[in-house]
Amino acid sequence: MSDDTSSPPQRRGIKSFVVRAGRMGTGQIRALETLGPRFVLPYEAKLLDPSAVFGREAPLVLEIGFGMGQATAQIAGTLPGTNFLGVEVHTPGVGALLKLIDEQQLSNLRIVQHDAVDVLEHMLAPGSLAGVHIFFPDPWHKKKHNKRRLVQAPFVAKLVTRLAPGGYLHCATDWQPYAEQMLEVLSAEPGLRNTAEGYAPKPEYRPLTKFENRGLKLGHGVWDLVFTRPT
Repeated sequence: MSDDTSSPPQRRGIKSFVVRAGRMGTGQIRALETLGPRFVLPYEAKLLDPSAVFGREAPLVLEIGFGMGQATAQIAGTLPGTNFLGVEVHTPGVGALLKLIDEQQLSNLRIVQHDAVDVLEHMLAPGSLAGVHIFFPDPWHKKKHNKRRLVQAPFVAKLVTRLAPGGYLHCATDWQPYAEQMLEVLSAEPGLRNTAEGYAPKPEYRPLTKFENRGLKLGHGVWDLVFTRPT
């Protein structure tokens, strides 16, 4: 997940992705065709009614940029009492998560295939989110590209308005300079409070990815940040 600089029409402001080509397997294509109508919500510039979409009242957690969806599906399976809304623009990832939804028989997960900034602004009511997950967003390693990073002050300020009092924002990255920027940005946001002295221990609900496990074995670091909106 990263920022979009290529797709028309041109629009100023924050973007949450960059469009990249990706191969689609037959299973992903089949999942999109058969499961998409049930689990993929169309983007609409009007407020979402979570109770109608999920068929129940439950805390709602937004995940921005779920990649191929393995962690998303695992978290949804671990926390069946929570509703999850995953936002991802890349079609292979959407297809992959739909396959996992089917295989694991998950009923508490829905997807919007669209720019997360638009979804946040137009589909989610103020105070409607119990939590937000941003796991391993594109770090934009080159200094000249740092401005494209998602976790920056204007975007965080938007997120805070959608969090319910007591709601949380959980970010994770394996790129230390980005971790340092995240800590600085989140600490400076007046609507958030850090749950730790600096970086947080990895919450139990966030699973280790294969990529993360490989990196840890090589001595690479991973940084979690968990901030809450005060009640």
